[in-house]
Parts: sequence; C-alpha cells; structure tokens
Amino acid sequence: MAEGNVMEKIVSLCKRRGFVYQASEIYGGINGFWDYGPLGSLLKNNIRDSWWRTMVEAPPIGPDGHPIDMVGVDTSIIQNPKTWVASGHAGTFADAMVDHSVSKKRYRADHLWVVFPSSPKRFGIAVEASTIAEAQQTFRDAEDAGRYAKIYKDAQRRFGFDPKAGRTYGWNQATKLVDFERSDIYPPNGAEPGSLTEPRPFNLMLKSQIGAVDPIDAYLRPETAQGIFLNFKNIMDTTRVKIPFGVAQIGKSFRNEVTPRNFIFRSREFEQMEMEFFCHPDESRKWYEFWKAERMRWWKSLGIKEENLKLRDHEQDELSHYSKMTVDIEYKYPFTAPDFGELEGIAHRGCFDLTQHQEHSGNRLDYFDQELQLKLKAEGKGEEEVKQKSRYIPNVIEPASGLTRAVLVLLCEGYAEDATRPSPVYMKFDPKMAPIKAGIFPLVNKEGMPEVAEKLYMDLRTKFMCEYDPKQSIGKRYARMDEIGTPYCVTIDGQTLTDQTVTIRERDTLKQERVSLDKVGGYLSERLGH
Repeated sequence: MAEGNVMEKIVSLCKRRGFVYQASEIYGGINGFWDYGPLGSLLKNNIRDSWWRTMVEAPPIGPDGHPIDMVGVDTSIIQNPKTWVASGHAGTFADAMVDHSVSKKRYRADHLWVVFPSSPKRFGIAVEASTIAEAQQTFRDAEDAGRYAKIYKDAQRRFGFDPKAGRTYGWNQATKLVDFERSDIYPPNGAEPGSLTEPRPFNLMLKSQIGAVDPIDAYLRPETAQGIFLNFKNIMDTTRVKIPFGVAQIGKSFRNEVTPRNFIFRSREFEQMEMEFFCHPDESRKWYEFWKAERMRWWKSLGIKEENLKLRDHEQDELSHYSKMTVDIEYKYPFTAPDFGELEGIAHRGCFDLTQHQEHSGNRLDYFDQELQLKLKAEGKGEEEVKQKSRYIPNVIEPASGLTRAVLVLLCEGYAEDATRPSPVYMKFDPKMAPIKAGIFPLVNKEGMPEVAEKLYMDLRTKFMCEYDPKQSIGKRYARMDEIGTPYCVTIDGQTLTDQTVTIRERDTLKQERVSLDKVGGYLSERLGH
C-alpha cells in the first residue's frame, strides 16, 4: 500500500472517530490549527502523563545510581518582550521563504527541491517537499496527473528536453532551492521559469499586543524553554535542588509556520514537552549522552518499534544559534518513508541562555557550587582556582519534543489493517496509551444482562477509562472498539447469569476467554500495569 494512502486513511479515521478535527471547521477551518476530540485528548493526556511521571514524579536513575533531581514548572505563554531579544529569537528565529510572483503563493525555501534531468543541468522543476523521497513521490504523482504537461512542452521547446526519453531525472542530484540560480527553474504548479523570488527571512513568532492604552507589542512564545531560564534563580532560591538538576515543563507554543503540512506534524499551535537539565560545564557531554539514551528508551516504552526510530546528529550548518551540538530522535512517518522525520531534539545549549538573560536583565544567574568548593579545597587547590571553578554559569542539555507530534506518532504506529476482522482497520495502541482501556457490553439489551454489565462498569470506571455500550450488534461494537484502539472488550452474556463468568476479548489476537466476574478488575490491572 502506498505510504501516502496510509496517511490519508489515518486522517480519515481521526475525523471519523473523534481523535483530531480541523479547528474552526464550520467556518472553513484555519490552516495550521487543530482541535483534539474526545479520543485525541485522552490519547494526548496519556502521553503527557507518562512523560511527566517519567521526568518529574519518578525521574530516571542517573549515572551515579541515584534518582536525578527534577522539578516541574508551568510558565506564562507571554513573557516580557525583552526575553526574545535576549534569547535571539527576535533576530534569528526565522525561516527563509520565497514567493511565486504570479500566484503570490509562499514557500519555505528549504522545502523546495529542484529536480532536473541529467542534461542540461540548469533546467529544473521545483517541488514542495520536506525530504528528497517526498520530492520524488510528489514529482511522480504530478507527472502521472499530467500537471507538468505544459512545463514539459515549454522545456522541450527551450532546452530540447524530452521528459520521456529514458526517464533521465536526476533524483540523486535533487538540491534545495537556495543552492540554485532561479532563472531556469519552474516553480511548483507554475509554467513561468524564474518567477520565484530570492529567499528572504520570515520571523516565525506570532505577535500580540498587551495593554488597553498605548499597547506594547508582545509575542506568543515559540518554545517553552525560555520560561524555565527566566525562573532559574527563583527555582534555586525556593527549592532544595542543586547542580546537576532538571526543570520540566509541558505547555503550548506557537510558530507562524510558512507552510504548515502533513496533518498535525507541523502546525502553528502545538504543545511541547521540554526539560532543561543544568549541569557543570565539564560534565555536559556526559549528560548529553545520558539523555540521548534515556529519551530513546522512553519512546520505545510507548510501544514504538525500534526499527521506526533512529538518532541523527545535526550537521554544523543546521545547528540552532544557541546549540553546541544537537541530535534528533527521528521516526519513520508514512509521509517521510523510507526516510525519517523529526520527533524530538536533544540539544547541548551550553551556557548561552543563562548568559544572555544575565547580560540583558542585569541579574546574576550563575551558580555557586559549595560541594565543588569544598572538594577543591580538600585537594589543595589555590584560592583563586577554587573561586573561579566553584562559581559558574551552568551548561544546559535540553530534550524537547512535541506532545502533539507524539500523538501523530502513536496514531501512525498503531494503524493496522486486516480485512478478516469486524473492522478492516484497527489501532494497535500499547494498552497503557489506549484512550479507552475496556469496553463493557451486554450481549443483548434484555434478560438482566444490562443490569449486570452496568454494575461491572460502575465498579471498573474508577480504576480504568471504560465505556459502557449496549447498542448495536456485538460485531459492530467490537469493530468500533478496534477502530479506536481499545485493548479489551468484556461481554456479559447468557452464561454470565448462570455461572458468573464473562467473555474478555483481546484486541490484537482476537482471543476470547472466560473470566470470573469478580476477577475482571484484577485481569485488567495485570495487563494494563495498574
């Protein structure tokens, strides 16, 4: 099955079953914004709670064998505008964009790939895509649909190029638009070569205003991290943490993306799960490696197959302005396959942020390491060396992932097809992540079965997210539960009334077994990890 077709089916399922809706849909929607429906919000909250539990409530065991110090915060979406000057976002948080001078459509320059025949090499057609693989597929689809017929004809007239002769497309030479002269490039869906403008910066922050009289410009935060840095001193003064320690946060961020794309993968409003880990500069590389392994382990714990995840180090020319080194945890999305796309970034931010905010605010944001001071004195170090080494601005390691992107990953990972089942499409969520843990059904809506089923539901609802459903045939109820990823269905039938047992159906194997009515809670607890 074509990967693009899979993505279309996932999007359709999300709408049909209440995972994700287009925001403001009754007014025609708004590009780059999404609403999470009843099931989508449950799935998102399950991911959020797992991250918070793993990072804050029961943080990992560190290299020394002891639990890591970690606290959580919830900072404001709007900060003092000086924040974004100090952080560099006001001056550098921008994407290069180009406009098509005829249609006025805007594109991200790094998402336009020029595909060209092996000869002549200057002629090319730009396609909009995130990866070379996507560019290839986009170009092939457009060719199949005849979309480039006029371009082919013009190219043949101007360059003597026959697009069908040997199919000499230079896929292995596809290059981003920024590396090309534009005079002989045909834009996406356009027949006028040279009509794309030069790339120019486009700031991604969404602007707002504060105050009723003489309002000042402000910005919706493009990341949650800066709120943590601004509160570094407050956290040190009001808690008992000491270096090394982490500060975690989950919250909304906003980026005015030039071209939101691929469903909820890249949107203008999204939720982040970010943690800033403050450590001694000499130990920063050790903690960078630690968090790379730890974050990969967590993603696998959500039920994501190892072969669908990989680590990719950033090249020097793609590092953010604050980063010493960055690695991405990438996932093989249907729209990137066989390539991978970003899921989480783990950045070594050095001391950039605290240094910048110290300089711009005039407040000291360094750290006095008393334990290190005593250790250095015990080693006989000189007074000046002890003073210099025991007071420092911490380095920061930042694992940052998108909560809403994690929802997309679990939707992609869980999607499965089987024509022999009650529903040919079902979601294989890890039971811990499934929005609904169990469906409780009376086989028929009579003969005392609804009363027994309702009582069981009332007993289970305080322990698990359950649904009681007495309507339609049992096959249709199984089909619905499969489509929303419910791992277990409990059916009360005629035998229940005689021997107090029920049928429990397991989603993935379709296996059914009889379980004593009073053992259902324990059965589910054992399998759901409660």
